[in-house]
Amino acid sequence: MSSEFGKILKVSVFGQSHGTAIGVVMDGLPAGEEIDQSELQRFLDRRRPGKNSLSTARNEGDVPEFLSGLENGKTCGAPLCAVIRNSDQHSKDYDGLADKPRPGHADYTAWVKWKGHADMRGGGHFSGRLTAPLCIAGGIAKQILSRRGVYVGAHLRSAGNIWDEPFSEHLTAELFEEIATKPFPVLNDQYGEFMQGVIEKAKRDLDSVGGIVECAAIGLPAGLGDPMFAGVENRLAAALFGIPAVKGVEFGDGFGAARTRGSKNNDRFAMEGGKIVATTNHAGGILGGITTGMPIILRAAFKPTPSIGKPQKTVSLSAMENTELQIHGRHDPCIAHRAVPVVEAVTATVLLDLLLEGNHGTF
Repeated sequence: MSSEFGKILKVSVFGQSHGTAIGVVMDGLPAGEEIDQSELQRFLDRRRPGKNSLSTARNEGDVPEFLSGLENGKTCGAPLCAVIRNSDQHSKDYDGLADKPRPGHADYTAWVKWKGHADMRGGGHFSGRLTAPLCIAGGIAKQILSRRGVYVGAHLRSAGNIWDEPFSEHLTAELFEEIATKPFPVLNDQYGEFMQGVIEKAKRDLDSVGGIVECAAIGLPAGLGDPMFAGVENRLAAALFGIPAVKGVEFGDGFGAARTRGSKNNDRFAMEGGKIVATTNHAGGILGGITTGMPIILRAAFKPTPSIGKPQKTVSLSAMENTELQIHGRHDPCIAHRAVPVVEAVTATVLLDLLLEGNHGTF
């Protein structure tokens, strides 16, 4: 199904933004793994809406309810199913939009594909609301990975035309935790203040801005992945593009590598402490689709929130004529800062799947 990813660890996301609940099924988790639900809730709270003026005013608790797969706080081998009950929907805000596809949204394509039967209130199954169950899966994956010395962290690399510092080559779990505890997830807090100003201005202008999330993973062994179409980049990119509003993914120096020379872009190998290492990491920890043992570095680009307060041109689906719409309701002036834990979640889930595959489904 289209809302599922993974090989050994299969993750399936279900629900609609304004439905009764949204949720996730994780099939293939190793048994006997303790899940710290307080830690998981802290991770979910990083993404949760309604916390400040920089995000939608929709106020959801995002407390997961586990229906299966956990026994006495540990995974038991059965598929893990968790749901989050929706409680603060304002479906009436979308009554006037059913006939007018919103520019930048999936309203029109869903209308064509499902012949007008799709539930598009709040974006339906296409909504950023579905990133909450993704964070359940990723929060669990992060706990399991950390016990194996693998850590995943991210920060907001840019919002609008303001940039944070990039990740350095010296990354630690402590740095990731420091960013995670900040109210605005950046490395340089001054740049973060500038970003918040850009987002606030867009909100006052009834508009929105996009951004880029930079994510890193440390502690992975060399040798994970496969060449050609099953490489680490392939699997990460496929899952990351499932996050609503992601329009680009790059690894290492990414598109910047096209503007340099091989003599600079090549990562030289050296011996260090009896191990083979790369002295730089322009490749982002992946060569030929296979991990090198260096940190994985990737970036995901998020488009500006398509729901804006400005009047926009569209069409009437019933009359088949040009018309105009103005979107009301509660929307994020920028998606990217709330997407930081989501990128972490998807990255961690894919990496756990790769580790399970490399160990034939067990650790």
